[in-house]
Amino acid sequence: MPKMKTRKSAQKRFRLTAKKKIKREKAYGSHLLTGKTSKRKRNLRKADYVASSETRRVKRMLSS
Repeated sequence: MPKMKTRKSAQKRFRLTAKKKIKREKAYGSHLLTGKTSKRKRNLRKADYVASSETRRVKRMLSS
């Protein structure tokens, strides 16, 4: 059986941390920024972790 290929789209969006959590950037921070509050825009700059319910799917996409 051949090896599973990494999904390149997932590889560009997610990073594994040292404790094997999956780090991601937040959405909705790239355009239409005049309608968003400063607090909201500031929080969108920060990275976040993938929800525990989604980690299995994302790890499968990243497995090579």
